[in-house]
Amino acid sequence: MIPAELARRGASARLYLRPTGFVDSPFGYDGQTMRLAGGLAWFAMIEAIAADEGGRIEQSLVPVERIEDFVASLPDPHHQRARRTLDNLTAPRGPLRLGERVVRLDQPQAMGVLNMTPDSFSERGGVSEPEEAAARAVGMAEAGAAIVDIGGESTRPGAKPVWEGDEIARVLPVIERLKGTGLALSIDTRKAAVMRAALAAGAHMVNDVSALLHDEESLRVAREGDFPIILMHHRGEPETMQQDPRYRDALLDVYDWLEERIEAVVAAGVARERLLIDPGIGFGKTLRHNLAILNGLALFHGLGLPIVLGASRKRMVGALSGEAPVEKRLGGSLGLALAGATQGVQLLRVHDVYETVQGLRVWRGLRDEALTPG
Repeated sequence: MIPAELARRGASARLYLRPTGFVDSPFGYDGQTMRLAGGLAWFAMIEAIAADEGGRIEQSLVPVERIEDFVASLPDPHHQRARRTLDNLTAPRGPLRLGERVVRLDQPQAMGVLNMTPDSFSERGGVSEPEEAAARAVGMAEAGAAIVDIGGESTRPGAKPVWEGDEIARVLPVIERLKGTGLALSIDTRKAAVMRAALAAGAHMVNDVSALLHDEESLRVAREGDFPIILMHHRGEPETMQQDPRYRDALLDVYDWLEERIEAVVAAGVARERLLIDPGIGFGKTLRHNLAILNGLALFHGLGLPIVLGASRKRMVGALSGEAPVEKRLGGSLGLALAGATQGVQLLRVHDVYETVQGLRVWRGLRDEALTPG
């Protein structure tokens, strides 16, 4: 039994709680379901996982109606940690206030990718004239994107660093043209100078694939400002991150890393309420690592922050579909987006906005029907 095992091992072991057993609606299941993060998903069970430095020790499924008794049976400090985690799993998220826009996080939303880089995953390519790029951003918003994420440096596997001056020159003209349009704009960068320039020009949030670790000044920018920040898990630099990455347990290790990073950023003076998290699909992970993380996505709700998922057109889609090239990864990308929505992910970072939003609207229609009594 997990409580006895945790009591025996003490602080050398950790407990994780992953929502599972999702149901269409809570009606007719009084006391048997919980609402996930204030969104459109309800779960009937929790997978309790006990692990130590060597990996998983034991795991078991606990029905929701017995979860309070299970938590009460845990020894300290595991009892206290489980209580906090359970509260995090059910607490509503958001909304995000981005300029004139308010982005609700009680339902999955699309974040459109606008890459101003030569090697973009977009089938239309990346770098273009600022006017054309701005028009593409407006088109994404018209197609249903709640946020447009603008980037000037590729961080895909094998990519080489870009000088911050070049990165600013790529993104600033686009942001300046979009300022005043009412669009919610995110800057995808890991450099403090780019963050400052983009925020001054009209960006409303920062998406940092290095979780404020690449540039020591970026934490200062975050502390001095008042904007949402996405902290993404990664391992290594883009040039080397795919060289034999290893984990004790990919899902649990990424969870632990994000938890530690959140604590460090908050301790440095950044309000926890401003943070979002991204498990970093493809950033220092093999196909098996990515799949384990995607299957267990609901675990990350235990951190109590909105979740961002960026799996659109990534290498794993090609690997699972006969090495399909980037321009033929739409179906797989939609499959991953809907898998994320089903597990309560709040923001889906995607290249194909229209198709993803259409998929989410159908998914939402199914939820609405299930949530309509009688």
